[in-house]
Amino acid sequence: MRPALCPGDWLVVRRGAAVRPGDLVLARLPDDPHRMIVKRAAWRDGPGWWLESDNQRAPGRRDSWDFGAVPDELVIGRVVLRYWPARRPLRPR
Repeated sequence: MRPALCPGDWLVVRRGAAVRPGDLVLARLPDDPHRMIVKRAAWRDGPGWWLESDNQRAPGRRDSWDFGAVPDELVIGRVVLRYWPARRPLRPR
């Protein structure tokens, strides 16, 4: 999910929060519900959400272009805060 997120970032997720297009969400993979993913909610698609990666060229990227819309019951919540451990240096902007 670069550039919005970097490896090692920690997230606070509000379970069951309303999701709007553009929000980052935590969801379960439809084909492997034991794995969770963080993606951007692009739009509503029937009874679910179309979830996309910010970087479509990232190696190993998996999103709704691969598995279709994610049903509402697999969307765990909305990301409300991103922070990183103190040991990680700040990124220049």
